[in-house]
Amino acid sequence: MSFGPPPDVSQAPFPPGWTPPTAVEKALFEARARGDWAAFHDALARTVLYFEVGRDETDADPDGIFPRFHRNLRTGARWWKVFTMGMLPAPQPDLVFARRSLRWFARAWQPTDPPTLLVNPDSPCEVALPLGPAHSTEWSRVAEHVGEPSIAMQLRSLHAGGPLHGPVAHGLACGALLCVNNGSLWNAMAWHGTGYGSERRRLREWWGITSREEWQYYLRSLLACDASSSVWEFALGLRRTIARDFGGHVDIGYWRQAVANVLRAEAGGSTVLSADGVTKSEPRPESETEAKIEGVQRLIGRITRYEARMRADGVLDEGRYVTSVEAWDLGRASKMARWGLGARFGTLQEAEAAVVQAGRSAALSYRSWQDFSAAYILGRCLHFDEEEFGDWYQDMVSAHRILMSEPGSPWLNIPFK
Repeated sequence: MSFGPPPDVSQAPFPPGWTPPTAVEKALFEARARGDWAAFHDALARTVLYFEVGRDETDADPDGIFPRFHRNLRTGARWWKVFTMGMLPAPQPDLVFARRSLRWFARAWQPTDPPTLLVNPDSPCEVALPLGPAHSTEWSRVAEHVGEPSIAMQLRSLHAGGPLHGPVAHGLACGALLCVNNGSLWNAMAWHGTGYGSERRRLREWWGITSREEWQYYLRSLLACDASSSVWEFALGLRRTIARDFGGHVDIGYWRQAVANVLRAEAGGSTVLSADGVTKSEPRPESETEAKIEGVQRLIGRITRYEARMRADGVLDEGRYVTSVEAWDLGRASKMARWGLGARFGTLQEAEAAVVQAGRSAALSYRSWQDFSAAYILGRCLHFDEEEFGDWYQDMVSAHRILMSEPGSPWLNIPFK
């Protein structure tokens, strides 16, 4: 199995022992080797760049930008070091980065800034660019012409420095739908993501996470598949039981009636004998039970309509259905592990262990990457989409198609089980 060839070495003599981590570094190296500075500037303008910032200052003012400049100890020259995505060092507690475009550097220039923008220092694709007022340099004019880079909806892989096979790669691939959607490196275990401040903002705004303890809580919940609605799993689990008992096909009417039967039976109260003794539950009011039945039956309608749409769009094969939406939690757990690392709420070792656990749990719950993908998409849509079949759905279908077709996709190169 292969992730496609590493970057083509026929166009430039790469230094011995060095492989361009991504297509970006390959393009930069080859343009530099040819002396084609227009191509170099264009490639740089079409990607994102990272630069070191002060962690304490960022924590105190999350909306501010606090770059750390560097000085050549021999010559005294001042530099503003920037890195492309594949050239970032491993995360360290107090070494954190912000992410911006090349155009941002041109527009953000101040007279007190260093005179040089040093791209990918100490690497075969290192280049020093002069810093100055906007439009005063060739690279700034190219950056202004290109604008903000469009990196979303692309499969991006690390050919060097990231796992391509094995348990860690499998767990990382469980988060590949979001990586493709956002244009991030699917197999970057040493995660910087959108930059330290932005990763913290993501967790705060979307999850309410502002501390290590809160990150650990949500990561455990996702890995245990406890973060999604238990009602979704109840409905899907009941269909799974019916399918097992009756040979596969489940009539929707029968499924809806089975929901009513089970919930009415549960509403009558029960007596349970356990190690702690006898536990009795009181009967529920009929109105409450009927409302619950109606809600679950509406949910069945939503599920079947999403599945029909996924079959029409090639996400689900004909005759297949989603058995569980645990993939929605496990895929997010794969990403939550990395988000926490990017936000410095966790360590690389903790993130890697969680990623491996997510992959193992996924392999126990599903038969293939396609089944996993359909379950993830259904969970995402039940959570966000409200049957609009809008971006929450369409973006995932686009990412699914990329992962199921491009030669370098982990889903085509890593066995699901």
